[in-house]
Amino acid sequence: MSTIELTKDNFDEIVQDNDFILIDFWASWCGPCRSFGPVYEAAAERHPDLAFTKVDTEAQQELASAFEVQSIPTLAIIRDRTLVFSQPGALPETALEDLIGQARDLDMEEVRKAAAQAQAQEGGATA
Repeated sequence: MSTIELTKDNFDEIVQDNDFILIDFWASWCGPCRSFGPVYEAAAERHPDLAFTKVDTEAQQELASAFEVQSIPTLAIIRDRTLVFSQPGALPETALEDLIGQARDLDMEEVRKAAAQAQAQEGGATA
């Protein structure tokens, strides 16, 4: 499966339709983004069960802002509609494969519990 262009218009649909989404935030002028592109595309071919998406930060500034992208390339992973990873930097193939494996192995019930606890603490601190 090839990568999907992610935009603010199709974002909700893509997130609803896929349980595991990788997002590559990039720009055409970015050298490291161009280097990471083939690594990302190859991973998409190896993992057809996952949704590999790309966000052109120049065309989709609102979406990049929503993810607080400050440096590109940035890779984000959403599992079960929960952001589980977001980090800038181009990854070599082995690191990307390792990251995909770690994200696959996450206990999403535990992730949701931890997120709920963090949100409750955040809310309690401001009250």
